[in-house]
Amino acid sequence: MKPQTGLLETVLDRMDKAAAIINLDPDIKKIIRETKNEIILNFPVKMDDSEIEMFTGYRVQHSDVMGPYTGGIRFHPWIELDQIKALAMTTTFKAAVLDIPMGGATGGIQFNPRDYSKDEIERITRRFTFSLGTNIGPDFDVQSPDINTNPQIMAWVLDTYLSTVRPQNRNGSIHVVAGKPLRSAGTAGRDRAAGQGIVYAIKEWSKEKGFQLKDATFMVQGFGNVGSWTASILAEEGAKLIAVEDASGPITNPEGIDTSGLIEHTVTNKKLAGFPGAKRVTHEEFLSTKADIFIPAALENQITSSTAPMLSVKLIVEGADSPTDKEGDEILAKKGIDVIPDILSNTGGLIVAYFEWLQNKRSEFWELDEIQRKLERKIVDAYKRVRENAKKYGKDMRSAAYITALQTLERIYTRRGIFP
Repeated sequence: MKPQTGLLETVLDRMDKAAAIINLDPDIKKIIRETKNEIILNFPVKMDDSEIEMFTGYRVQHSDVMGPYTGGIRFHPWIELDQIKALAMTTTFKAAVLDIPMGGATGGIQFNPRDYSKDEIERITRRFTFSLGTNIGPDFDVQSPDINTNPQIMAWVLDTYLSTVRPQNRNGSIHVVAGKPLRSAGTAGRDRAAGQGIVYAIKEWSKEKGFQLKDATFMVQGFGNVGSWTASILAEEGAKLIAVEDASGPITNPEGIDTSGLIEHTVTNKKLAGFPGAKRVTHEEFLSTKADIFIPAALENQITSSTAPMLSVKLIVEGADSPTDKEGDEILAKKGIDVIPDILSNTGGLIVAYFEWLQNKRSEFWELDEIQRKLERKIVDAYKRVRENAKKYGKDMRSAAYITALQTLERIYTRRGIFP
């Protein structure tokens, strides 16, 4: 499932097409097409054997016109600058679709955490955070989890950052990080946020189409935090998981896969392979599985000219960032497959990160039911705005989502003006 190159070009192409539809101010378009800051760090870390290893880390800040930069930190060997730029832009568009006062950023370190001990990962995380220095801050750039990062990583980021702040300012700076452990000023619902947001988007589509989720079949690509929570919550709605894939390979069971059992298996074994309740199949057989819903929740550029023709589903809900490329989009449109795009469906994590940021600033704690009500309202309102633009302009949901984002950004730039 290695991503292909060209992600930045894909995001810019989608933005350009949406800009042309609404005649976006060309000067504003020039600004939005560029990232504001691109930070590349090369830093040393001492390994368990006392040898020094060099690492490369990134933090790209796209736009803060709506509010502080915010976005994930990922640990992955395939990270490169253009990919991070595209993801930072995508985060800005997500915030604009949702109409929340946050900007877009993304960062990460180019390494595979599976090849390192927990102590080494901690030292890598802390050195990266320290090296970022004043390039991050609680009201400037807020870090959050992404691929291969979790609440523990966020706790290390927080602790390292706070060590650089004057003692009297530390309690007022804990919102520099979202996705923290619950007892380290985290928020209820953060672990399930992305999956919950995806399910809320699916339910809105189901209402619109008169589709019943009970007994519907679905398949998931990627069974990390996003994929596993999506599968678990959909199963609670009565839907049936029949195929799932991770880096260890895909498995299927037409009679339904026990999601709770599968989650227990992956927690213990760190992979899907070997789960007794399903049979192993090829990647091509997985993609060709006939189902109602497909949730790609792994990496970008997985639905392409070579894979899109295999799909036999009614709906694709993007749980990863940019899992569909330009050619894949064209094929899905010809096949009549509906798509809920990433900048609408994959926003639950961003929304709840914003909620965590607000709670920390206000010294508050919201209960899970309040978080879920607020999350659902944000997703539903955004879905309706995007659907209205899809009808108004006669476009697909992806184009309509980009239109919605650009309209929000254009309004802000127009009102604020461009200095000097």
